[in-house]
Amino acid sequence: MREIYTKTEDGVLAKIEVNFDALEYKEESPWLFSLFIKYDGFNDTQEGFEEYLESKESLIIALEQKNAHYLGCRVIEGWSEFYFCAQNSKGLEKIAKQILAPSGYAYESNVVRDTKWDVYETQLMPNELEIAHIQSAKIIFLLQEEGDILELPREVEHYGVFDTPTQKEKFIESLEATENGFCFKDEISSEEFEHGVALVKTHSLDEEQVKQIVEDIYALIKQHGGYYEGWSTTLVDTKES
Repeated sequence: MREIYTKTEDGVLAKIEVNFDALEYKEESPWLFSLFIKYDGFNDTQEGFEEYLESKESLIIALEQKNAHYLGCRVIEGWSEFYFCAQNSKGLEKIAKQILAPSGYAYESNVVRDTKWDVYETQLMPNELEIAHIQSAKIIFLLQEEGDILELPREVEHYGVFDTPTQKEKFIESLEATENGFCFKDEISSEEFEHGVALVKTHSLDEEQVKQIVEDIYALIKQHGGYYEGWSTTLVDTKES
C-alpha cells in the first residue's frame, strides 16, 4: 500500500510516497539502492509526466525481479529520490541504467548497506500527525467523489483515546477552558481502547482548514498523553443544501 503526503524540511516542501508493504522485507533486505532523477515526479502538469510514470513503474517491476523492493520516493527541489531495499546489491545499477538511459533523464545512483533501515524510518515513514493528515485527505477525497460540498460547514466528530481515565478527565477539563470551538460529546470505548472521547466542532472540509484543526486538537490531546484517532462527518451534497 502506497501513501502520499507532504512535509516541510528546512523551509522546503517535500512530497513523499511511502510503501508501507515494504516492511515485510526488512529482515531479509539489508541493502539500500537509491536513485536521484532530475524530474519533479509529483507535478502532473509538466511535459512528459505520463512517460515519467511509465518509467517509474517499469523500474519498480524490473528491480523487483532482482529481489529489490520499492520503499518510496521523495520529491524535493525538482529531484525525485527513489529508494529500494534489496537482498544483495549485485546488478541493481545496471537495471536502472537499462530503464532510464532511453528516457534521457539526468540521474545518480548509489548502493549502501542500511541494516537498520534508517532512510525508510527517518526519510520516508510519516509520523503520527502526518498519518492523521493522510487519513484526512482520504476522507475528503471520498466525500468529494460522492458530491459533497466541502466548503459548507457541518458538525465534525474528532476522536481521542487515553491510557488512563485520569488523562481523559484532565483532557476534558482542559477542553472546556480553551476557546477552540471543540465541544465534548461523549465518552467512547471498544475492545481496542477504554478511555476514548468524541468531540464535536462545526467547520468546513476545506483541506487547509481541516489540516489546521487536526493539528490544533492533536497538540492538545498529546499534551495529556493521548492519541488522536481521526474524524468523521456526514455527507453534505447538493440535495441537502
